[in-house]
Amino acid sequence: MAKYIGPKTKISRKFGELIYGNYNKSFEKKKYPPGQHGNNRRRNIKKSFYSIQLLEKQKVKYTYGILERQFRKMFYKASKKKGIKGEILLQLCESRLDNIVYRLKLSHSRPEARQLVSHRHITVNGKIVNIPSYNLKPGDKISLKEKSKKHKAIIYDSNRLLGSIKKWLSWDHHKMIGIFKSIPKRKQIPEKINENLIVELYSK
Repeated sequence: MAKYIGPKTKISRKFGELIYGNYNKSFEKKKYPPGQHGNNRRRNIKKSFYSIQLLEKQKVKYTYGILERQFRKMFYKASKKKGIKGEILLQLCESRLDNIVYRLKLSHSRPEARQLVSHRHITVNGKIVNIPSYNLKPGDKISLKEKSKKHKAIIYDSNRLLGSIKKWLSWDHHKMIGIFKSIPKRKQIPEKINENLIVELYSK
């Protein structure tokens, strides 16, 4: 499975925010773009509209851990559905299994969630699924494999979960089962993304 394995702090500094979700001390010290002149305001050259669109696409890809070929397929899939293309595209990103594992607070970040899935710690409707990009449907049940419930890589903490699960998900901390209740609406997706720029970029 292809994935980005380069420096994560550098990517976060490029966009000026924590792309990978978890706290990063290095990023807090240097929130400006990487490079020799990253903190030099005098070199703040005006970006072209194409550059802005491209950066927004890259931001989404890094946020959800999706490579170009797969992301392009997701856009075409979103284009065939009825509704707002940009919103549907983000909904497809949010419906990925690795993202749901992250949203259920079973990991600190999406890369960690992706590792849990690929290492066969996660089940969907009682069956092990090791494909991070697996697309969930409303009603699907997500849980930890029985042997994995006490695994040191799992950060599950019922007290930490209280009040932090998204409204379109649910988590039973006694049975340790999560439910993908519904596809999230755009206002329920917290990421600061301008999906319209991505649609305009691919529509050229």
